[in-house]
Amino acid sequence: MTDRKTDTDKKPLVILVGPTAVGKTAASIGLAKVLNGEIISGDSMQIFRGLDIGTAKITNEEMDGVVHHMIDIKEPWETFSAAEFKDRVDVLIDDITSRGKLPMIVGGTGFYINGVLYEYHFGEADTDEAYREELAAYHQQHGNEALWNMLNEVDAQSAQRLHANDVKRVMRALEVFHVTGIPASERQSEVDKKTMRYNAVYLGLSLPRDILYDRINRRVDMMMEQGLEAEVRCALDAGVPQDALSMKSLGYRQMIQYFNGDISLEKAVELIKRDTRHFAKRQLTWFRHDPNIQWVDKQNKTDAQIEAELLELVHHTIKTDIIK
Repeated sequence: MTDRKTDTDKKPLVILVGPTAVGKTAASIGLAKVLNGEIISGDSMQIFRGLDIGTAKITNEEMDGVVHHMIDIKEPWETFSAAEFKDRVDVLIDDITSRGKLPMIVGGTGFYINGVLYEYHFGEADTDEAYREELAAYHQQHGNEALWNMLNEVDAQSAQRLHANDVKRVMRALEVFHVTGIPASERQSEVDKKTMRYNAVYLGLSLPRDILYDRINRRVDMMMEQGLEAEVRCALDAGVPQDALSMKSLGYRQMIQYFNGDISLEKAVELIKRDTRHFAKRQLTWFRHDPNIQWVDKQNKTDAQIEAELLELVHHTIKTDIIK
């Protein structure tokens, strides 16, 4: 774990992560109120306006007066990247701390969060435009699955983390391996061990897998009751391309399969549940590789007990005048 004695001159930061449906939202609100915090969403899909149900976006009522950032900042047809996330969040952290508040990143997109927390320079190396064009031509001829299989052969860990439809990231992982000879997953592991850019406490919430999977299944059922189908139709009717980044996320891509007549509605719901469970497993695998994360198991604990454990870790790990 990072030596905290060298971190006191850095801006304080609380990070709360965990797999989807583990209960990060509720825990973060209580924590923010006690810590005088403002929350920065660390979810790569909650940035898109109008995509509320499928992303389990926090409501104004759930915010309960706690200021939130990085939500509804992009139109669903626009693109977004980890590099842009880092740049925006760095500015937000400066602003929040300048007002005497504690910045808190809450979410489950590990790659984005690592980009903020650790020294990592996006897009400055490991590029080969000619090879990228070669990959694009191969993809056009053979399709998503064939491209994903190429990655699986040289970097199975990255392949398991990425969906075959996430062509851009699959190609990027192949490019990194082609240029460096090192799997992108291993390079990211190296990043995890670097010194933190902030005086940070990195917290994780966990639940036993059977409980988490049951929560995921029930959440998907609730999303359908709340109108996920109508939300996706509305986005497409508004002109959002089916291949837009926002439409590749969980819930949206399966509903599009249903709209296109490839599967039934019942099958689409089944796939959303299955793919979300698989996603949660990949999230946990990613986070478990980071030795800086301090875990709190939520099983058989009240909200008050969970909050108390998180607060104890915060006070034990970072020292700042912002925390009263």
